[in-house]
Amino acid sequence: MEITASMVKELRERSGVGMMECKKALTENGGDIETAMEWLRKQGLAKADKKASRVAAEGRIAMAADGGKAVMVEINSETDFVAKDENFVKFCDLVAKTALASGAADIDALKAVAVDGSTVEELRSALVLKLGENIQLRRIIVANSDGVVGAYVHGGRIGVLVDMKGGNVELARGVAMHVAAMNPPYNKASDVPAEFVAKEKEIELAKMTDKDKAKPAEILEKIIGGKVAKILNDNTLYGQPYVVDTNMTVEAALKAAKADVASFHRIAVGEGIEKVVEDYAAEVAKAMQV
Repeated sequence: MEITASMVKELRERSGVGMMECKKALTENGGDIETAMEWLRKQGLAKADKKASRVAAEGRIAMAADGGKAVMVEINSETDFVAKDENFVKFCDLVAKTALASGAADIDALKAVAVDGSTVEELRSALVLKLGENIQLRRIIVANSDGVVGAYVHGGRIGVLVDMKGGNVELARGVAMHVAAMNPPYNKASDVPAEFVAKEKEIELAKMTDKDKAKPAEILEKIIGGKVAKILNDNTLYGQPYVVDTNMTVEAALKAAKADVASFHRIAVGEGIEKVVEDYAAEVAKAMQV
Protein backbone atom coordinates (compact mmCIF):
# COMPACT_ATOMS: atom_id res chain seq x y z
CA MET A 1 0.00 0.00 0.00
CA GLU A 2 1.26 3.47 -0.88
CA ILE A 3 2.15 5.60 2.14
CA THR A 4 0.91 9.12 1.40
CA ALA A 5 1.94 12.44 2.90
CA SER A 6 -1.53 12.88 4.40
CA MET A 7 -1.23 9.54 6.22
CA VAL A 8 2.14 10.53 7.69
CA LYS A 9 0.72 13.93 8.64
CA GLU A 10 -2.23 12.39 10.50
CA LEU A 11 -0.06 9.89 12.37
CA ARG A 12 2.40 12.61 13.34
CA GLU A 13 -0.40 14.80 14.73
CA ARG A 14 -1.80 11.90 16.73
CA SER A 15 1.48 10.52 18.04
CA GLY A 16 3.78 13.53 18.33
CA VAL A 17 6.52 11.36 16.77
CA GLY A 18 8.87 12.51 14.00
CA MET A 19 7.87 12.15 10.36
CA MET A 20 10.41 9.50 9.42
CA GLU A 21 9.39 7.32 12.39
CA CYS A 22 5.74 7.74 11.36
CA LYS A 23 6.56 6.76 7.77
CA LYS A 24 8.39 3.66 9.02
CA ALA A 25 5.48 2.74 11.32
CA LEU A 26 3.02 3.00 8.44
CA THR A 27 5.28 1.00 6.15
CA GLU A 28 5.71 -1.73 8.77
CA ASN A 29 1.94 -1.94 9.28
CA GLY A 30 0.60 -1.81 5.76
CA GLY A 31 -0.57 1.79 5.97
CA ASP A 32 -3.05 1.10 8.79
CA ILE A 33 -2.95 4.22 10.98
CA GLU A 34 -4.50 2.61 14.07
CA THR A 35 -2.07 -0.33 13.97
CA ALA A 36 0.84 2.03 13.25
CA MET A 37 -0.12 4.10 16.30
CA GLU A 38 -0.03 0.98 18.46
CA TRP A 39 3.30 -0.03 16.91
CA LEU A 40 4.83 3.34 17.82
CA ARG A 41 3.59 3.07 21.38
CA LYS A 42 4.96 -0.45 21.72
CA GLN A 43 8.32 0.91 20.62
CA GLY A 44 8.03 3.48 23.40
CA LEU A 45 7.96 6.33 20.88
CA ALA A 46 4.44 7.66 21.37
CA LYS A 47 2.28 8.50 24.34
CA ALA A 48 -1.42 7.66 24.62
CA ASP A 49 -3.35 8.87 21.61
CA LYS A 50 -5.91 11.47 22.66
CA LYS A 51 -6.82 12.15 19.03
CA ALA A 52 -6.85 15.89 19.75
CA SER A 53 -7.60 17.78 16.56
CA ARG A 54 -5.56 20.84 15.74
CA VAL A 55 -7.47 24.08 16.21
CA ALA A 56 -8.34 25.29 12.72
CA ALA A 57 -11.37 27.60 12.72
CA GLU A 58 -11.35 30.89 14.59
CA GLY A 59 -14.12 32.29 16.74
CA ARG A 60 -15.27 32.42 20.32
CA ILE A 61 -16.85 30.37 23.11
CA ALA A 62 -19.58 32.44 24.79
CA MET A 63 -21.18 31.45 28.08
CA ALA A 64 -24.15 32.44 30.24
CA ALA A 65 -25.17 30.98 33.60
CA ASP A 66 -27.86 31.39 36.21
CA GLY A 67 -27.91 29.14 39.28
CA GLY A 68 -28.01 25.50 38.23
CA LYS A 69 -28.45 26.30 34.56
CA ALA A 70 -25.74 27.30 32.10
CA VAL A 71 -25.04 27.28 28.38
CA MET A 72 -21.99 27.71 26.22
CA VAL A 73 -22.07 28.35 22.50
CA GLU A 74 -19.30 28.08 19.92
CA ILE A 75 -19.50 30.72 17.19
CA ASN A 76 -16.94 30.57 14.39
CA SER A 77 -15.39 33.22 12.21
CA GLU A 78 -12.80 32.92 9.46
CA THR A 79 -10.04 34.95 11.12
CA ASP A 80 -8.78 35.74 14.58
CA PHE A 81 -9.07 39.42 13.67
CA VAL A 82 -12.86 39.17 13.39
CA ALA A 83 -13.04 36.90 16.46
CA LYS A 84 -11.68 39.83 18.49
CA ASP A 85 -13.88 42.45 16.83
CA GLU A 86 -16.14 44.29 19.28
CA ASN A 87 -19.25 43.63 17.17
CA PHE A 88 -18.49 39.90 17.00
CA VAL A 89 -17.85 39.68 20.75
CA LYS A 90 -21.12 41.48 21.53
CA PHE A 91 -23.00 39.16 19.17
CA CYS A 92 -21.53 36.10 20.88
CA ASP A 93 -22.49 37.34 24.33
CA LEU A 94 -26.00 38.15 23.12
CA VAL A 95 -26.41 34.67 21.62
CA ALA A 96 -25.31 32.98 24.86
CA LYS A 97 -27.71 35.06 26.97
CA THR A 98 -30.49 34.40 24.48
CA ALA A 99 -29.82 30.67 24.59
CA LEU A 100 -30.01 30.67 28.39
CA ALA A 101 -33.21 32.72 28.54
CA SER A 102 -34.99 30.82 25.75
CA GLY A 103 -34.05 27.31 26.80
CA ALA A 104 -32.94 26.47 23.26
CA ALA A 105 -31.12 23.15 23.31
CA ASP A 106 -29.79 22.95 19.76
CA ILE A 107 -28.44 25.33 17.12
CA ASP A 108 -31.49 25.25 14.86
CA ALA A 109 -33.79 26.16 17.73
CA LEU A 110 -31.41 28.91 18.84
CA LYS A 111 -31.27 30.43 15.35
CA ALA A 112 -35.05 30.76 15.34
CA VAL A 113 -35.29 32.64 18.67
CA ALA A 114 -36.46 36.25 18.32
CA VAL A 115 -34.33 39.08 19.75
CA ASP A 116 -35.58 42.68 19.49
CA GLY A 117 -37.68 41.99 16.40
CA SER A 118 -35.11 39.84 14.59
CA THR A 119 -34.16 36.18 14.87
CA VAL A 120 -30.69 35.13 15.93
CA GLU A 121 -30.16 33.86 12.37
CA GLU A 122 -31.10 37.25 10.93
CA LEU A 123 -28.68 38.96 13.30
CA ARG A 124 -25.97 36.52 12.21
CA SER A 125 -26.61 37.27 8.52
CA ALA A 126 -26.46 41.01 9.19
CA LEU A 127 -23.14 40.59 11.00
CA VAL A 128 -21.74 38.63 8.05
CA LEU A 129 -22.53 41.57 5.76
CA LYS A 130 -21.04 44.05 8.24
CA LEU A 131 -17.78 42.20 8.95
CA GLY A 132 -17.30 40.56 5.56
CA GLU A 133 -16.62 37.05 6.87
CA ASN A 134 -18.52 33.81 7.09
CA ILE A 135 -19.84 33.54 10.66
CA GLN A 136 -21.50 30.35 11.90
CA LEU A 137 -23.17 29.13 15.08
CA ARG A 138 -21.55 25.73 15.39
CA ARG A 139 -22.73 24.08 18.61
CA ILE A 140 -24.39 24.63 21.97
CA ILE A 141 -23.90 22.79 25.27
CA VAL A 142 -26.58 23.07 27.97
CA ALA A 143 -26.23 22.15 31.64
CA ASN A 144 -29.26 21.79 33.91
CA SER A 145 -28.35 20.69 37.42
CA ASP A 146 -30.07 20.30 40.77
CA GLY A 147 -26.60 20.71 42.26
CA VAL A 148 -23.85 23.22 41.47
CA VAL A 149 -22.70 24.20 37.98
CA GLY A 150 -19.10 25.22 37.47
CA ALA A 151 -18.79 27.48 34.41
CA TYR A 152 -15.49 28.70 33.02
CA VAL A 153 -14.24 30.23 29.76
CA HIS A 154 -10.53 30.59 29.13
CA GLY A 155 -9.59 33.41 26.78
CA GLY A 156 -12.80 33.03 24.84
CA ARG A 157 -11.39 29.88 23.24
CA ILE A 158 -12.04 27.05 25.73
CA GLY A 159 -15.30 26.58 27.61
CA VAL A 160 -16.16 24.13 30.40
CA LEU A 161 -19.35 23.26 32.24
CA VAL A 162 -19.19 21.01 35.32
CA ASP A 163 -22.24 19.45 36.97
CA MET A 164 -21.31 18.87 40.61
CA LYS A 165 -23.30 17.39 43.46
CA GLY A 166 -22.44 18.89 46.84
CA GLY A 167 -19.53 21.25 47.37
CA ASN A 168 -19.84 24.91 46.42
CA VAL A 169 -19.55 27.31 43.49
CA GLU A 170 -15.88 28.05 44.19
CA LEU A 171 -14.92 24.37 44.03
CA ALA A 172 -17.07 23.79 40.93
CA ARG A 173 -15.34 26.68 39.17
CA GLY A 174 -11.94 25.36 40.25
CA VAL A 175 -12.74 21.96 38.78
CA ALA A 176 -13.94 23.64 35.57
CA MET A 177 -10.62 25.48 35.37
CA HIS A 178 -8.84 22.15 35.85
CA VAL A 179 -10.79 20.56 33.00
CA ALA A 180 -9.97 23.53 30.77
CA ALA A 181 -6.26 23.17 31.51
CA MET A 182 -5.85 19.37 31.57
CA ASN A 183 -8.62 18.15 29.24
CA PRO A 184 -9.18 14.74 30.88
CA PRO A 185 -10.86 12.27 28.47
CA TYR A 186 -12.88 10.60 31.24
CA ASN A 187 -14.42 11.55 34.58
CA LYS A 188 -13.66 8.51 36.79
CA ALA A 189 -11.80 5.23 36.34
CA SER A 190 -15.16 3.45 36.19
CA ASP A 191 -15.99 5.51 33.08
CA VAL A 192 -12.98 4.24 31.12
CA PRO A 193 -14.01 1.60 28.54
CA ALA A 194 -12.81 -1.95 29.20
CA GLU A 195 -11.35 -2.01 25.68
CA PHE A 196 -9.09 0.94 26.57
CA VAL A 197 -7.80 -0.83 29.69
CA ALA A 198 -7.21 -4.09 27.81
CA LYS A 199 -5.29 -2.30 25.07
CA GLU A 200 -3.10 -0.47 27.60
CA LYS A 201 -2.25 -3.77 29.29
CA GLU A 202 -1.30 -5.23 25.93
CA ILE A 203 0.92 -2.26 25.13
CA GLU A 204 2.62 -2.27 28.53
CA LEU A 205 3.33 -5.98 28.19
CA ALA A 206 4.84 -5.45 24.73
CA LYS A 207 7.15 -2.76 26.10
CA MET A 208 8.56 -5.03 28.84
CA THR A 209 11.90 -6.79 28.52
CA ASP A 210 12.10 -10.58 28.16
CA LYS A 211 13.58 -10.69 31.67
CA ASP A 212 10.52 -8.96 33.13
CA LYS A 213 8.16 -11.14 31.12
CA ALA A 214 9.77 -14.22 32.65
CA LYS A 215 8.69 -13.20 36.17
CA PRO A 216 5.86 -15.12 37.91
CA ALA A 217 2.40 -14.33 36.57
CA GLU A 218 1.17 -12.67 39.77
CA ILE A 219 4.20 -10.35 39.90
CA LEU A 220 3.88 -9.54 36.22
CA GLU A 221 0.22 -8.72 36.75
CA LYS A 222 1.08 -6.32 39.60
CA ILE A 223 3.72 -4.55 37.51
CA ILE A 224 1.40 -4.10 34.55
CA GLY A 225 -1.48 -3.20 36.86
CA GLY A 226 0.57 -0.41 38.42
CA LYS A 227 1.53 1.02 35.04
CA VAL A 228 -2.07 0.90 33.79
CA ALA A 229 -3.32 2.51 37.02
CA LYS A 230 -1.01 5.46 36.36
CA ILE A 231 -2.34 5.73 32.81
CA LEU A 232 -5.92 5.73 34.14
CA ASN A 233 -5.02 8.50 36.59
CA ASP A 234 -3.53 10.53 33.75
CA ASN A 235 -6.70 10.10 31.69
CA THR A 236 -9.37 10.72 34.34
CA LEU A 237 -10.46 13.90 36.06
CA TYR A 238 -10.55 12.19 39.45
CA GLY A 239 -7.04 10.77 39.09
CA GLN A 240 -5.22 13.92 37.99
CA PRO A 241 -3.37 16.29 40.36
CA TYR A 242 -5.67 19.25 41.00
CA VAL A 243 -4.32 22.34 39.20
CA VAL A 244 -5.56 24.60 41.99
CA ASP A 245 -3.56 22.60 44.56
CA THR A 246 -1.20 20.02 43.02
CA ASN A 247 -0.54 18.49 46.44
CA MET A 248 -3.83 16.63 46.07
CA THR A 249 -5.79 14.93 43.32
CA VAL A 250 -9.13 16.23 42.09
CA GLU A 251 -10.73 13.25 43.80
CA ALA A 252 -9.18 14.25 47.14
CA ALA A 253 -10.36 17.85 46.75
CA LEU A 254 -13.90 16.66 46.01
CA LYS A 255 -13.89 14.18 48.87
CA ALA A 256 -12.80 16.87 51.33
CA ALA A 257 -15.81 18.96 50.29
CA LYS A 258 -18.16 15.96 50.19
CA ALA A 259 -18.74 16.65 46.51
CA ASP A 260 -19.00 14.53 43.37
CA VAL A 261 -18.73 15.47 39.70
CA ALA A 262 -21.68 13.98 37.85
CA SER A 263 -20.43 15.10 34.43
CA PHE A 264 -18.46 17.75 32.59
CA HIS A 265 -18.31 19.20 29.08
CA ARG A 266 -15.31 20.89 27.48
CA ILE A 267 -15.23 22.50 24.05
CA ALA A 268 -12.49 24.46 22.28
CA VAL A 269 -12.81 26.80 19.34
CA GLY A 270 -12.34 25.01 16.03
CA GLU A 271 -11.57 21.54 17.37
CA GLY A 272 -12.37 18.93 14.76
CA ILE A 273 -12.18 21.43 11.90
CA GLU A 274 -8.89 21.03 10.07
CA LYS A 275 -7.17 23.95 8.43
CA VAL A 276 -4.50 23.23 5.83
CA VAL A 277 -1.14 24.67 6.81
CA GLU A 278 0.87 24.98 3.62
CA ASP A 279 4.36 25.03 5.15
CA TYR A 280 3.62 21.98 7.26
CA ALA A 281 2.17 20.06 4.31
CA ALA A 282 5.26 20.92 2.25
CA GLU A 283 7.47 19.71 5.09
CA VAL A 284 5.70 16.36 5.18
CA ALA A 285 5.80 15.98 1.39
CA LYS A 286 9.52 16.71 1.40
CA ALA A 287 10.15 14.08 4.08
CA MET A 288 8.21 11.52 2.03
CA GLN A 289 10.76 11.87 -0.75
CA VAL A 290 13.72 11.05 1.50
